[in-house]
Amino acid sequence: MEFVLKLIEGGAGSLASYLAAHVLLCLLPAFFIAGAMAALIPKSSVTRWLGSNAPAHLSYPAAALAGSLIAVCSCTIVPLFAGIYRKGAGIGPAITFLFFAPAGNIMALAYTGSVLGPEFAFARFVLCLLFGVGIGMLMALIFWRDDARHDAQTDMLFADEAGIAPAALGLLLSLAALLIAGTLKLWPLTATVLSADLPVSWAQDWQDTLFRWVPFDPTRGEEGVTFQGSILIGLLLLIAVTAWKGFENIIEGASRWTWVTLALAATTLLVAALQCVPSGDGVRIALTGRACAVAVTMAAVGHFARQLELDALRAWLWEAWRFVKQIFVLLVVGVFVVGMVRQIVRPEWIEALAGSNTVLANAAAVLFGVFMYFPTLVEVPVARMFLDLGMHPGPLLAYLMADPELSLQSMLMVAVVIGRRKTGAYVALVAVFSMCAGLLYGAWVDGLDRRMLSIGLLAGLCLLAAALVRFRRRCASSPASPLV
Repeated sequence: MEFVLKLIEGGAGSLASYLAAHVLLCLLPAFFIAGAMAALIPKSSVTRWLGSNAPAHLSYPAAALAGSLIAVCSCTIVPLFAGIYRKGAGIGPAITFLFFAPAGNIMALAYTGSVLGPEFAFARFVLCLLFGVGIGMLMALIFWRDDARHDAQTDMLFADEAGIAPAALGLLLSLAALLIAGTLKLWPLTATVLSADLPVSWAQDWQDTLFRWVPFDPTRGEEGVTFQGSILIGLLLLIAVTAWKGFENIIEGASRWTWVTLALAATTLLVAALQCVPSGDGVRIALTGRACAVAVTMAAVGHFARQLELDALRAWLWEAWRFVKQIFVLLVVGVFVVGMVRQIVRPEWIEALAGSNTVLANAAAVLFGVFMYFPTLVEVPVARMFLDLGMHPGPLLAYLMADPELSLQSMLMVAVVIGRRKTGAYVALVAVFSMCAGLLYGAWVDGLDRRMLSIGLLAGLCLLAAALVRFRRRCASSPASPLV
């Protein structure tokens, strides 16, 4: 019974820490962006760049480029992936976007370079790019018939759409700016504009209580629940209650609960952007550049939302709510289960297994990335810790390739979007390619003939290119019926 209680405590602590620290400034805007993609972007705009019939030399680089600009974790990228896939993106480019964004974005690479060295960051970028495109191409090759059916279905759903309206474009850009303002950790967003102390005498006692309820080990990348985080969890619970009443029937018209939910969402984002730390007998509130940027971008979102036609506004809110219902519960379940598994898995086991560049070592690193998920950028200092403790650079890279992609909660969410069969293939491909990346980089570090490594990598790319050519010919000669 004590062991079971420990598992439950670990799951609850993981969930509380996640909700308090990571759902808000990245995931909340991501749901609204996904809804806007599904409701407001014409299918032709998506398929022109990311469609299954778009030229591969355009669609896959475009997917990788879009992913490189979004510094978010795998949980946040899934709603965006769902948005572009629902609107007509081919499975190949969409998967490339899903893979590359968490692991190969600019922030992740810059932070990797500063902590683990520029050579490691360069290897991570090159292998993430090549293997991300390769995984996308293989998914397109394997599921080309499903892709054709999906394309036909989106044609039926969105065939009558006109071009994107200026208000819709402004809304999308404002939401993207809101996401960037909430996630980037750069000056001037981190700068303090002004601060004030509020006489909240019980704040420090409450903070100490939270740390007792949700113990954590910062050396393993774990996070506790702060005083500010507990406020944010309370606001999230209020949003959950009001959103069901305000958004479930939004197509029929908005109610007062709709506006209450939107006001609570805006308040939550603003509170999350502030610095709120118990200090002495009070709480120090600091207005940061991030809070100012979030306020400005939310004002822009409101400005463009008011310019939308009523049907478009309702469709946007409904699609965002549909993604929340579809994905968020699985996210909560996944984070809880990961928290329980963390109580069982010990980093020392991985360090002992991954001290050399073997297939078993790389497989262990990939498995560790699945069950010891860390939020975006946190995996880098954890990787530094493993490196200092003796993990070989090869398995370390395999871990950094797999951790942002194959977290349990993200796999559950992706399965809802594309189905279990495609998700199983995606997970298998990511695991295999991550292990290959670790073996290649480990061999490079160990001094294996670099010409042989380059030839092997080039041969793999040639095989992928040949597979893509075959895929195109098959699609051209025997198109799949959407009714099959």
